Amino acid sequence: MGLGKPGSPREQRWTSMDRQEERNRPSRSLMVALLLGCLTLITLDYHGGADSPMEPARRAVGEVFGPIETGTATVIRPFTAVPAWFRTKGALRDDIAELTAENSRLKSEVATQDYDRNRLEEFEGLTSAAENLGYALVPARVVGLGAAQSFSHTVTIDAGSSSGIHPDMTVVNNDGLVGRVLRVTSTTATVLLIIDTESVVGGRVGESMEVGFLHGRGVLGDAGRLDLDLVDESEVPADHDSVVTWGSDGGAPYVSGVPVGRVVSVYSSLRDTSQRAVIEPYVDFGALDVVGVVVPSGTASDRAVIEADGSLQ
Repeated sequence: MGLGKPGSPREQRWTSMDRQEERNRPSRSLMVALLLGCLTLITLDYHGGADSPMEPARRAVGEVFGPIETGTATVIRPFTAVPAWFRTKGALRDDIAELTAENSRLKSEVATQDYDRNRLEEFEGLTSAAENLGYALVPARVVGLGAAQSFSHTVTIDAGSSSGIHPDMTVVNNDGLVGRVLRVTSTTATVLLIIDTESVVGGRVGESMEVGFLHGRGVLGDAGRLDLDLVDESEVPADHDSVVTWGSDGGAPYVSGVPVGRVVSVYSSLRDTSQRAVIEPYVDFGALDVVGVVVPSGTASDRAVIEADGSLQ
């Protein structure tokens, strides 16, 4: 079937569209003119710089479109900066967390350095005490304070039978006599302090070597004192005389020669014709930490034993 006779409405419509498309198509002469113009502009601006003939035109275009470009960049900058902002914030958060952890560690070291230094000094003092006394010591730490049994002044240490400790052993620190072991478990021991009212320690006074018995008053701190009753009631101890342990048979519960304290005052009873000396202990019982339990040399222990020559077994 044909498209219709010439001059029909359909044929006329297609002819009109072809003419419209032809009118909209740029002419060949216009294309040539535009191409020559572009080549001319490129040639003129080849060397560029402030002397370029195109510089005034470029400046004019910049003045027109520059504010538009700046405004557009300002509007979209928050959106283009979001990924970088998140990355930067995450890095800063990591840095802050790392610095906070380091600061906490340094604060902890500063807070405990005095404690660690004191403990080291006490352990070194315990080594010296073993050498001076001529006894082997099992080192231990005080981990509890209080009336674990019926006694009012006891401490618990972190060494027991597995460390070679048993009841009626002497306990000292780097200052002097602490007390005696009451009872033990495999890993701990209870120590009766010499300041307890139930404690009785045999002692010798100064150069006279007079003997007597030391009784605790049951008081801790600076007011803590011991009372010394001499066997020879006619003897009068001198102020500041030192008192050491008299010693027990077999060294239990107290070995001999351990410093106990010094005489601070003497009271006489005319009626009883007796002398009583007040002794200030060398040990600060309110600040006990590292102690040593006197054991036979060569004792099998689950921890290092400080020998009398200062060596570690």
